[in-house]
Amino acid sequence: MAEHASQKYTRVALYLQDKHPIREGMEYAKYAEEKGFEAVWQAESRLVRDAIVPMAAYAAVTERIKVGSGVINNWTRNIGLLAASFLTLDDLAPNRIICGIGAWWDPLARQVGIQRRKPLKAMRETVEVLRRLLNMETVTFHGEFHHVDNIKLDVVHGRKEPRNVPIMIGATGPKMMELTGEIADGAVLNYCVPPEYNHQALEHLERGARKAGRTLDDIDRPQLVVCSVHEDRETALNGARELLTQYLAQQPHIAKASGVKPEVVEKIQSILGWPATQEQIRQAMPLVPDELVDRITASGTPEEVKAKVRRYVENGATCPILYPLGDVKLMIDTFADGY
Repeated sequence: MAEHASQKYTRVALYLQDKHPIREGMEYAKYAEEKGFEAVWQAESRLVRDAIVPMAAYAAVTERIKVGSGVINNWTRNIGLLAASFLTLDDLAPNRIICGIGAWWDPLARQVGIQRRKPLKAMRETVEVLRRLLNMETVTFHGEFHHVDNIKLDVVHGRKEPRNVPIMIGATGPKMMELTGEIADGAVLNYCVPPEYNHQALEHLERGARKAGRTLDDIDRPQLVVCSVHEDRETALNGARELLTQYLAQQPHIAKASGVKPEVVEKIQSILGWPATQEQIRQAMPLVPDELVDRITASGTPEEVKAKVRRYVENGATCPILYPLGDVKLMIDTFADGY
């Protein structure tokens, strides 16, 4: 699976959450495009920033870079509205939009009254109906989660041809990974996992791909990677440690995939509230050791970070989606000429 050590990789993308004002994110998207980045992805997780509005903003100020949702959930948007949103984005930036969609997570889903039952079936139905609508078909579908009668995207003024919007599933567990290999255009592999996590993920993707008469090469595999770059290694590690402290407490399924001991997660959770305050995060940060930061993020000096990102690619990722902590332009510059 590993590539020759001297091989240089060029596919790279930028990941933005809510750390920066949207207008600042727009400038980063333009800068990433100038530096040859393939895509910019916008997160949607906590109740802080939806993905669709920033995606439109990034698309409006760029010309070539792709714009992806990384990832929206398949529970909260009516399927017709979901398809219309991505039709609209594609109108703004034809052939540059990527729909990344995931199964969401508790406690947030539960706290807004959503029971994520049968997540595999729900995802299968969502992808099927969404794809058919974006293919400009008239759709009647009666499943367990989606019921539509004779609907189509109602384009009167605009392009009526099928839309080229790849549907990528943000999968973590083995069953969702297998479903992704079967029905999606690609998998958005998660972050805060070690590079070797990908081995098992790829096995499940390949198993699903075979069900659909495809191979692993037919499944694009961009991967989120936490990236903390600084000339001072300790500063870089601390930047990533702050994020990990909050993330491991909020999303224990990722902690499990990362091999983090349950007692560490429980201890962090006992300190952090919901949502966590900065004071609570600082209090819990010492529970996240350097070894863990090194293992599940790309943190350190520019050369150290590039070497770590290469490991994710050598272990099956096709395009790192880098989540910058600290100086965003330094990180973009670090990867501008490949890695």
